[in-house]
Amino acid sequence: MEYRVRAARITDVERIIAFVGGSGSPASTAIIEAADLLRQLVYIPQASVLVAESLRTIAGVAVLALRPSVAAGGFVGTIDLLVVDPRHDADRVTGLLLEELMRSARNKGCTLLEASPPDDGDGPSAWDRLGFRPAGPRIDHHIRAGRMSADRG
Repeated sequence: MEYRVRAARITDVERIIAFVGGSGSPASTAIIEAADLLRQLVYIPQASVLVAESLRTIAGVAVLALRPSVAAGGFVGTIDLLVVDPRHDADRVTGLLLEELMRSARNKGCTLLEASPPDDGDGPSAWDRLGFRPAGPRIDHHIRAGRMSADRG
């Protein structure tokens, strides 16, 4: 199956809310309550809202939010939301979304990308393959300027 990842448009917001709301994920209630915020995030440069699609059907959604950090020496990107439809290839869609989030974070000047650890701990995941490592209660990925591949060590 072919997947395409793209920046969300304002016309996608209702579909995103319905998708996440019906996913059963812990974020499902929060996303419905934060619909107005999601509409704003589509436009502001301190965030990226992504949609993964297959045949014009949403297969996954991700939200990246940026914050400045003196300690990190630049911006820290937080993957605030990443939800994939279980009827699709979850690992592949997650990987595609993460790669695009990493590219976006790098382009926006992030030195660190962080996220809550994924619930699915069975075997190596897209998170592991792309260089995310445990960092206390979170997992993170240090970004180096000009590098597209993840550190492997």
